Amino acid sequence: MQIEFFGAAGEVTGSCHIVRVGGRTLLLDCGMVQGGRDAPRRNLQPFPFDPARIDAVVLSHAHIDHCGRLPLLVKRGFRGPIYTNAACRDLLPLLLHDTADLAEREVQRRARHGGMPPEEPLFTADDVERTLKLLRTVRYDTHYAPLPGISLRVRDAGHILGSSSVELECSEAGISRRLVFSGDLGQYDSPILLDAHRFEAADLVLMESTYGDRLHRSRADTLAEIGEVIRATDQDGGNILVPAFAVGRSQEILYLLGQHFEEWGLRDWQIFLDSPMAIEASKIYWAHSDRYDEEARHLRASFESMPMLPNLTLSRTALQSRAINSVRSHALIIAGSGMCNGGRILHHFLHNLERPECHVMITGFQAPGTLGRALVDGEPHVHIHGQPIRPVAKVHTVGGLSAHGDQADLLRWYGSFADRPPVCLVHGEWQAAHTLKQKIKALGAKVHLPRPGARLDLASMTLSN
Repeated sequence: MQIEFFGAAGEVTGSCHIVRVGGRTLLLDCGMVQGGRDAPRRNLQPFPFDPARIDAVVLSHAHIDHCGRLPLLVKRGFRGPIYTNAACRDLLPLLLHDTADLAEREVQRRARHGGMPPEEPLFTADDVERTLKLLRTVRYDTHYAPLPGISLRVRDAGHILGSSSVELECSEAGISRRLVFSGDLGQYDSPILLDAHRFEAADLVLMESTYGDRLHRSRADTLAEIGEVIRATDQDGGNILVPAFAVGRSQEILYLLGQHFEEWGLRDWQIFLDSPMAIEASKIYWAHSDRYDEEARHLRASFESMPMLPNLTLSRTALQSRAINSVRSHALIIAGSGMCNGGRILHHFLHNLERPECHVMITGFQAPGTLGRALVDGEPHVHIHGQPIRPVAKVHTVGGLSAHGDQADLLRWYGSFADRPPVCLVHGEWQAAHTLKQKIKALGAKVHLPRPGARLDLASMTLSN
C-alpha cells in the first residue's frame, strides 16, 4: 500500500495523487496546472503514470485545479469510473466544457496571430463527453467499494457546493489503513454552505495548506470592507470590478449583496453577473439546497425560484457583455475568471483599469504569474490581450471571502483528530506549507512536505522523496 504525490505538491495547483492497494490504482483528483507562463506546457506533458492503468478516480470537487485534466486522462487512455457526489457531478459539465472551449479558441488565436499550423487543443468537447459518461454518483456519508481492498466515503468539505473530503479504508495483506484526504477546506461559518465535516480518526491525513501561513479578516470586518468599497466607489463615481470564480465565489457574492442590499446602498447601482457559466452554476446551487447551512435553507424556503436582486442583469451573450462597457458609473460587474487569467473580466479591465475613479475587488487567492497577482502586488504596468495597461483603479483585497479556510480553520479541522495522525501537506506554496507544518508539529504530530514524485508507504508510514 502506498500513496504517490504528483500534482499540488509544493504548489497550489494541479491536484493529483495516486493510492495503490493490492495491485489496483486509485487517483485522487486530476487537476489542471493554473498560473505561470509554463502552465500550458506543463499541462501538455505526459502524465507520470499510464492513464490506461488507473482503475478509478475519486474527485473531491469541481474546481479546475482539481478536475481540469480529467478529459485529458480519458483522451490518453483512462476508461475506469470517476466517483463524485451529485452536486459536483452537476457542476462538472459546465466547467469542463468551458475549459475545452477556451483551449480550442486559444489554439485558433495562436494560429491567427502566429501564422503557424493549428496546434491540437489540450482536449475537446468530445473528450469531455466521454469523461462525463464515466461519472458515478456517491452520496455523502455513505460507504462504497470502488476497488477491491478500498472502501470510500465522502464528507462535506465546506469549500464550494459539492466539495468533499475523501475517507479511504485501505486493506492489503492483513494490514488496514485509514487515509483522509481533505480536498480543499472552506472557512467555518461561510454563507450558504455547511461547515467541513469533523473527522475523529485516521492513520494518515493528506491536507491542503493554501492559507497555512495567514489569517483571513473576520467575517464582520470583511462585510464592513465591502460596504466601504461600495461607498467609496459611489463617491468617486466609477465602477466596481469583481473578478470571481464562476462556481462558489460568484454565488456567495450575490448572496451577500442580497443580504446587505439596503445597508450597502445598492438601489442606485446596476449589478451585472457577466458569466454564462456562473449563471448556470447559480441554478445548480439553487437545486442542491440539501447542502445548505440552516440560514441559507431558510432563505431558500422563502422562494419558489432563484431569488433575483431587483437591479441584477444576467449577461449571457458576448453582445450583452460588451454593452456593459457603455456604463461609466455605478456598475458592479462580477465576471470570470477568478485569477484574471482569462474570461470576460479582461475586457472590463481594458475599459476601467486606467480610470482612477474605478475600484477592483479581489476576493480570492491569486496564483503567482496571474494578472490577479500582478494587480494585488501593485505592478505599475500589465498587458491584457497584448495591450499595455497602466492600472490606476484602486485595488482592494477582500481576504475574508476566500473559499479556503485560513490557518485557524485548518488547525481547527485537524484538531478534530484525537489521535494526532501524521500529516502530508499539499496544495500550498512553500512558505504557507512550512508555517502550517510547524503549527501542526506543535500539536504533537509528524508532518511531511512531499515533493512531486514522492511515495509514502502506508504500511510503514515512511516517505521517500
